[in-house]
Amino acid sequence: MGRMVQVPFGDRIVTRIAPELGPQYYKTYQMDMPLDSHWRWVSCEMYECDPFMKGFILKCDISTELGKRQAYFALHDTTRSCTMERVSATMVHFHYKPGNKCFRNIPGDELRHKLPIGRPPFYLVSGGDWRGNPRGTATMTHRRPEDWIDDFANHQDKLATVFTRG
Repeated sequence: MGRMVQVPFGDRIVTRIAPELGPQYYKTYQMDMPLDSHWRWVSCEMYECDPFMKGFILKCDISTELGKRQAYFALHDTTRSCTMERVSATMVHFHYKPGNKCFRNIPGDELRHKLPIGRPPFYLVSGGDWRGNPRGTATMTHRRPEDWIDDFANHQDKLATVFTRG
């Protein structure tokens, strides 16, 4: 197996096999389902998230600024109901019963709950690989998955032919 490299991928680091050649010698086949065209934002109830279904606890350390802000929010939040339990001089737990929306599902938050709308993915073929597209090859979008698969098979056949010729 080839040498492994760590590269940024969005907001995290992923490990990939280091390619033998430059990105201009590669072609990328991918299916894409962009957030704005293939997903819809849904409520905690529709998503059936665990906090909504089972309830949850917000633990606040009121000796910190963050903990003080969280506790203030919990005490003044009119959209959820909870009970407060003082665990120690600096720890307060807010118990939320099932049926309360979670703190993840806040409008504008990219982590909020989403479900696919059932639209088929975009079937894309582009030049290059994860390192870029140095030749600037235009991305092709196939309308049918069968065409995308056929394109891939033809590309693989060309590679096999070149490989057997030497």
